[in-house]
Amino acid sequence: MTTSTAPKTDERVAQAGFFRQLFQRPEIGALIGAVVLWVFFALVTPQNWVSINGLSRIMDPASTWGIMAVAVALLMIGGEFDLSTGVMTGTTGLVAGLLSTRAGWPLWVAILVSLVFALIVGYLNGFMVIRTGLPSFIVTLATFFVLRGANVGVTRLVTDQVYVGGIDKTVGFDSARLFFNTPITLFGVEWRSSIIWWVVLAIIASWILMRTKFGSWIFATGGDANAARNVGVPANKVKIGLFMTTAAAAWLVGTMNIVRLRSAVGSQGIGQEFYYIIMASVGGCLMTGGYGSVIGAALGALIFAMAFTGIPFAGWDTDWYYTFLGVMLLVAVLVNNYTRKRATEMRTAAAKARTED
Repeated sequence: MTTSTAPKTDERVAQAGFFRQLFQRPEIGALIGAVVLWVFFALVTPQNWVSINGLSRIMDPASTWGIMAVAVALLMIGGEFDLSTGVMTGTTGLVAGLLSTRAGWPLWVAILVSLVFALIVGYLNGFMVIRTGLPSFIVTLATFFVLRGANVGVTRLVTDQVYVGGIDKTVGFDSARLFFNTPITLFGVEWRSSIIWWVVLAIIASWILMRTKFGSWIFATGGDANAARNVGVPANKVKIGLFMTTAAAAWLVGTMNIVRLRSAVGSQGIGQEFYYIIMASVGGCLMTGGYGSVIGAALGALIFAMAFTGIPFAGWDTDWYYTFLGVMLLVAVLVNNYTRKRATEMRTAAAKARTED
């Protein structure tokens, strides 16, 4: 006669409940914040908020913000900042707009040249950070001012104004608009295809970060670049690649803007770089690097879009939006520190249990 016995739990493995494990996730704070904010505005202004039209109004700004927040989150996890991302969305749009309307290039060619320009700027940002040892905050702040001045100066020199119009008259405009940012009518409401770009890029970035060797390199580089180099991680190449990623994301958003608005403006994107950093922080990224989530950053963009849309829906003064930004940043830092501390405690407990066996 045989008897079956239940498998014994390995005492060397620290056990944790579902909720304890859940609150170790870097994006949990953003998820809770998104739910709470949605419920709040649903109670305050249900006639506008709880509707398909309300959802489309939220997703519209969230999509372009979310694309940038995902790229910025990767860079922050890698331990760096980029303060030129906002102005870069305007610069890339102006490059494509000027080449297509003033030089007579097909819009697709102008867009590709604009991408090359963005990648070069991203490479130079990363290269300067590594070669000089200066904080990325300083290097990219300098890039911000250079691009901001060039946007206005070059555009005014070529067009006698700071506005480039007539992009919709260029060769290839219709196909470019269809590819990058076209309106889609669904359930009787207009949506933007930028939402699809946002969701797909967030999924791809999350997979790269969590499931690939390069993702491990990003975490290692952000945690301790010198230690990462000692174990064979090409930290310098990782950092340069991440700066080029944020520049490419800015190019994508800049292109989406010009095909949607049919024009480019010299002041486009200025100030948005702080939004992207806050969104990534709300989503679980630490200012010190080595920890974070791109899905959380995407949720951070959604939170900002809900506030951006919900405050006017409720009939409040839009100046309160900036108060909301400051509060959300402070709360995000506190929540992120807590979740990181809990995660560290769990790993320490598990390691201690294995060594005591």
